Amino acid sequence: MTIFSRLKEDLATARAHDPAARGGLEVFLVYSGLHAIWTYRLTHRLWHRRWRFLARLVSQFARFLTGIEIHPGATIGRRFFIDHGMGVVIGETTIIGDDVMLYHGVTLGGKAPRNTPPGTKRHPTLEDGVTVGAGAKVLGDITIGAGSAVGANAVVTKDAPPHSLVVGVPATVRPLSNAAADAARGVHDWHWQI
Repeated sequence: MTIFSRLKEDLATARAHDPAARGGLEVFLVYSGLHAIWTYRLTHRLWHRRWRFLARLVSQFARFLTGIEIHPGATIGRRFFIDHGMGVVIGETTIIGDDVMLYHGVTLGGKAPRNTPPGTKRHPTLEDGVTVGAGAKVLGDITIGAGSAVGANAVVTKDAPPHSLVVGVPATVRPLSNAAADAARGVHDWHWQI
């Protein structure tokens, strides 16, 4: 996928998820979630080319500008959207699938015992189509199954199967209805045209 195609897809994703988006130019210029994602893509490439210090330096500068911290070592799929964004933290070994949406204040954080070797998987995996509500904390090497929704302010430390609703402190898991899934995503057809 070319850089231009990816930018166009990201803009379309933001407009599909946010009813307040008035146009592509506005989204391009003022959506901090998009700026954080675009910077992440640059730093991720630097990270994998072993320019780790530069990758971290640029990512921290982006954090200063956007209020969103995405570690360059994280793996993020297509059509990822961060709504509002302030306070989002995505750790180094996080894996995020396609069509995932996070709201502000979400932490995808690590949980590992002391002296865990560098590079050990210690952050969550969010499969395709997951939505994570404002202020939720998803911690440790766990998997949130495809099409699931994590409620606002939930504290999740255990796996959730696909199509689950994960809510509470500590979080409990229950099946996710189609109506609740649509409401969580904020769109009625998440396989939109670009």
